[in-house]
Amino acid sequence: MLSGMDTAEHGPCDIACHIARLRAEGELLAGAAERAGFDAPVPACPGWRVRDLLKHLGYVHRWAAGYVREQHARWVDRASEAEILRGGPGDEALTGWFRDGHAALVRALEAADPGMTCWTFLEAPSPLAFWARRQAHETAIHRVDAQQAAGAGAAGEPAFTPQFAADGIDELIMGFLGRDAKRGSWDGPPGVLTLHADDGADGSAQWRVLSEPDGLAVTRENGAADCDITGPAAALYLLLWNRREASGLDVRGDAGTLAGFREHFRVTWH
Repeated sequence: MLSGMDTAEHGPCDIACHIARLRAEGELLAGAAERAGFDAPVPACPGWRVRDLLKHLGYVHRWAAGYVREQHARWVDRASEAEILRGGPGDEALTGWFRDGHAALVRALEAADPGMTCWTFLEAPSPLAFWARRQAHETAIHRVDAQQAAGAGAAGEPAFTPQFAADGIDELIMGFLGRDAKRGSWDGPPGVLTLHADDGADGSAQWRVLSEPDGLAVTRENGAADCDITGPAAALYLLLWNRREASGLDVRGDAGTLAGFREHFRVTWH
């Protein structure tokens, strides 16, 4: 099985950056949810309404905060998604409940000892670094969901900085796909995909995903590819999370390779 992984770096953002983004993204999400209304469908999450989005993320914020506050050394079983969506408060209290859970998570991360230990599910410099990063990106992507539910397309969303977007791409490729490579759990199609974040003076970054019948390898480097995509980090970030299409990006080679990888990218919590 292919085993090449480069996971030495954690990404271009630090803990303070992630906590700041988590705070801002949660506030943006709550405002967008109120504008959309609880019954509005969430385009990227078929079958979900905005109330489901708030229940899901409100639960996840509380679940994550528990690890940080209580320093659980092992996985704490979560409710199923169906249980989460059936539960939670009614519409009249839902936004306040979401805001309370979001604020409590931010406070827990800000108050945590940098040397604290607890369970995590991706490689990171520390458990605190892991939870701050994961929750920042979880909340950022769902903020986009709320804004799309409110009728704002990608052009109408407050832009992600190149630094934060590149960090999110890195988490997906070097974190989640890197974990699949290590576990041998990748079931995607064979092919080579390269991505180039090209943000001029704000910086650039690149990643390469090599899928073969005997395994998967991910690196932060360039090389020959079946499909090569270049564009701003923010656009690539949303593309990989299936929150936008490839229009406006420079896609060279076999677009089917990109489609196959997007279909098989999965984020799982353990």
